[in-house]
Amino acid sequence: MALFAKNESKVLTHQYILKEIWGIGYQTETQYLRVFVGTLRKKLENNPNNPIHIITESGVGYRFQ
Repeated sequence: MALFAKNESKVLTHQYILKEIWGIGYQTETQYLRVFVGTLRKKLENNPNNPIHIITESGVGYRFQ
Protein backbone atom coordinates (compact mmCIF):
# COMPACT_ATOMS: atom_id res chain seq x y z
CA MET A 1 0.00 0.00 0.00
CA ALA A 2 2.90 2.32 0.73
CA LEU A 3 4.09 2.04 -2.89
CA PHE A 4 0.65 3.08 -4.15
CA ALA A 5 0.39 5.92 -1.63
CA LYS A 6 3.82 7.31 -2.62
CA ASN A 7 2.73 7.28 -6.27
CA GLU A 8 -0.85 8.50 -5.92
CA SER A 9 -2.58 9.16 -9.26
CA LYS A 10 0.36 7.69 -11.23
CA VAL A 11 -0.05 4.56 -13.30
CA LEU A 12 2.34 1.91 -12.00
CA THR A 13 3.14 -0.87 -14.45
CA HIS A 14 2.78 -4.51 -13.49
CA GLN A 15 6.53 -5.03 -13.86
CA TYR A 16 7.40 -2.01 -11.72
CA ILE A 17 5.12 -3.08 -8.87
CA LEU A 18 6.37 -6.66 -8.96
CA LYS A 19 10.01 -5.54 -8.95
CA GLU A 20 9.47 -3.12 -6.07
CA ILE A 21 7.45 -5.50 -3.88
CA TRP A 22 8.96 -8.95 -4.60
CA GLY A 23 12.21 -8.19 -6.40
CA ILE A 24 13.62 -8.40 -9.89
CA GLY A 25 13.09 -12.16 -10.21
CA TYR A 26 9.31 -11.76 -10.05
CA GLN A 27 8.70 -9.20 -12.80
CA THR A 28 6.74 -11.69 -14.92
CA GLU A 29 4.60 -13.12 -12.09
CA THR A 30 1.48 -11.09 -12.79
CA GLN A 31 -0.74 -13.66 -11.05
CA TYR A 32 0.95 -12.77 -7.74
CA LEU A 33 0.08 -9.16 -8.38
CA ARG A 34 -3.57 -9.90 -9.19
CA VAL A 35 -3.96 -11.78 -5.90
CA PHE A 36 -2.12 -9.04 -4.00
CA VAL A 37 -4.27 -6.24 -5.46
CA GLY A 38 -7.43 -8.28 -4.83
CA THR A 39 -6.46 -8.62 -1.16
CA LEU A 40 -5.78 -4.88 -0.89
CA ARG A 41 -9.12 -4.11 -2.50
CA LYS A 42 -10.98 -6.35 -0.03
CA LYS A 43 -9.41 -4.40 2.82
CA LEU A 44 -9.74 -0.92 1.32
CA GLU A 45 -12.76 -0.77 -0.96
CA ASN A 46 -16.41 -0.66 0.10
CA ASN A 47 -17.18 -2.77 -2.99
CA PRO A 48 -14.03 -4.60 -4.16
CA ASN A 49 -15.80 -5.61 -7.40
CA ASN A 50 -16.27 -1.94 -8.30
CA PRO A 51 -13.08 -0.30 -6.98
CA ILE A 52 -12.73 3.46 -6.68
CA HIS A 53 -9.29 3.60 -5.01
CA ILE A 54 -7.11 1.02 -6.79
CA ILE A 55 -7.96 1.34 -10.46
CA THR A 56 -6.90 -1.20 -13.09
CA GLU A 57 -5.29 0.31 -16.16
CA SER A 58 -5.90 -2.49 -18.66
CA GLY A 59 -2.76 -4.02 -20.08
CA VAL A 60 -0.54 -1.59 -18.16
CA GLY A 61 -0.91 -1.75 -14.38
CA TYR A 62 -2.71 -0.01 -11.54
CA ARG A 63 -3.36 3.52 -10.34
CA PHE A 64 -4.21 4.59 -6.78
CA GLN A 65 -6.66 7.47 -6.36
